[in-house]
Amino acid sequence: MQFQRLRLVGFKSFVDPAEVHIESGLTGVVGPNGCGKSNVLESLRWVMGANSAKAMRGQGMDDVIFAGASGRPPRSHAEVQLTIDNAQRRAPQPFTDSPVLEVSRRIDRGQGSTYRINGKEVRARDVQLLFADASTGANSPALVRQGQISELIAAKPQNRRRILEEAGGVASLHTRRHEAELRLKAAETNLERLDDIGRELETALNRLRREARQAE
Repeated sequence: MQFQRLRLVGFKSFVDPAEVHIESGLTGVVGPNGCGKSNVLESLRWVMGANSAKAMRGQGMDDVIFAGASGRPPRSHAEVQLTIDNAQRRAPQPFTDSPVLEVSRRIDRGQGSTYRINGKEVRARDVQLLFADASTGANSPALVRQGQISELIAAKPQNRRRILEEAGGVASLHTRRHEAELRLKAAETNLERLDDIGRELETALNRLRREARQAE
């Protein structure tokens, strides 16, 4: 999958709609300090399902919404859309047959985020798995944020292993295994409940049989 375009509206310093076209090969974002270069990278992380406000350099996720500036009132929402070329059909199911994928995330102040893929509302987990299956995502080692190199040097072995699993495309397997375990646990709970209901019905049936014999 090849990233083609990144569109930002109301995300941090990008109060007005802005588009970043990502061409094949190496794309560089240059500019003076404070112009929003880090915000471009963070918008990529965010639209791919980042759920840590700290990773977005904020206290809460609402902090990604433009907070206002001199002569510009704050925005009530922020939205980022990522357009992906899937002409080679490398996206996982059920998105394999779509030549272009448009992944978007919108947050309304105080109401949380909404994710969409090609206009259809999906879960955050669906977006995270889409990118994890492609060996990328919000926590991809290819996206190096400020201070991350020093964090990696001082990281614990478990955290380094997580980074290697992200790079090797193994992280999505752990996620899918966890979801399968949750579904299995839910099925076991339902079976236990069915056993309880069966015993309750059997008790009620025996009582009705006794009452029927007494009535005779």
